[in-house]
Amino acid sequence: MKLRIGIPKGSLQEATLRLFARAGLQVYTNGRSYLASTTDSEVECMLIRAQEMARYVEHGALDAGLTGLDWVVESGLEVITVSDLIYAKRSREKVRWVLACPEDSVYQRAEDFSGCTVATELVNVTREYFRRKGVNVRVDFSWGATEIKPPMLADAIVEVTETGSSLKANRLRILETVLESNPQLIANKTSWAMCEKRRKIENLALMLCGAMAAQDRVGLMLNVRKQDLDRVLDLLPALKKPTIATLSDAEWVAVNTVIEEAEAWQVIPRLKEACAQGIVEYPLNKVVM
Repeated sequence: MKLRIGIPKGSLQEATLRLFARAGLQVYTNGRSYLASTTDSEVECMLIRAQEMARYVEHGALDAGLTGLDWVVESGLEVITVSDLIYAKRSREKVRWVLACPEDSVYQRAEDFSGCTVATELVNVTREYFRRKGVNVRVDFSWGATEIKPPMLADAIVEVTETGSSLKANRLRILETVLESNPQLIANKTSWAMCEKRRKIENLALMLCGAMAAQDRVGLMLNVRKQDLDRVLDLLPALKKPTIATLSDAEWVAVNTVIEEAEAWQVIPRLKEACAQGIVEYPLNKVVM
């Protein structure tokens, strides 16, 4: 039974393809086609804009797909959220949709915009945000380049940001966070109810999460005398607890663990000082909890 997965076309496409590759599923795209084959004959992919993903998953054209929580909420459609997948372009943090206005604007909070115009791609979420605050605003859909709309074409904008640098470059200041978002693996309700397809989707989620957990982490192996073991263990920021195995020499043990890659710079010299030997740092593809 073939599973059809939606890959977000656009800014997240390359990051998603890299994540799939680290998970062990190579996706082969063709610049002239929206369809893509994979190394699993029972899985095929389709490149779809993130904004449209929930629609095609909900309708059943796709069994599952990767898109942002923002576009799921914006669509208002009923899909199954299988897993959060935080793998943004610049960081591994959630992105934010923020209310922003010109630096020299008199506005200080959402309630100040009564009767004003707000430009955004996230129209439904923005309308609901102001409705909850009891503020009557006009929300205009923006086809892009939203940062340049104020002050001539809009009084404020609701725009997505990771670092805020683009907003600052356009002399805008952030007033409030409207919505936090991150990529999600979502599934069609009918497909999720089918045992075989659900198993495939759950396995995909497991492997993608494992690939993400391995990001910025490395494996560490070393040998140490038993008399020095406690000193070494005190230095290891283990993922859970390190694996300790006996060696042919009864006075020595082997230690294997996982650490943050950034910590290796400090940890390895300290391990050497604690009499560890044969220290090997190696890359990881997946860490399955």
